Amino acid sequence: MPSSPICTGSALGLLVRQVRDAMRARWEHELVKVGHDLNFSQFLAIKKLAEGVANVTELARIAELSPGAMTRLLDKLEGRGLIVRVADPGDRRALNIQLTGAGRQIARDIAQCGERVRDVALEGLDDAQRAQFIHLLGQVRDNLSLPES
Repeated sequence: MPSSPICTGSALGLLVRQVRDAMRARWEHELVKVGHDLNFSQFLAIKKLAEGVANVTELARIAELSPGAMTRLLDKLEGRGLIVRVADPGDRRALNIQLTGAGRQIARDIAQCGERVRDVALEGLDDAQRAQFIHLLGQVRDNLSLPES
């Protein structure tokens, strides 16, 4: 189906990036408001650890960092007492990453910050518009997904 020239591909890409960057900035702002000095990559790592992701490679992929950069990020979080690395009982060469009590508290705060950011982002949209917007974003993502090889 031919598309109307509502916007060019580059304009669409720019708009998506601007939305992503604005959401990241808002998350960091919300975290600072509640007393947490975390950048977006640290936020993602803590959020994913709270959901159960526990290895450096997966965390690096999610945060779009190299494994080395993720290791440095985890070093900082460990230095702040938010995570610990423990030996993997199933693989002596591997370490599992776990949140400490302080890390779990920040994870709860992060969830609340995320809810506030979502509410700000979707402000002015009724429930039907919100559902349609999320559906349309998912459709665009799926349209752009490369086939698995």
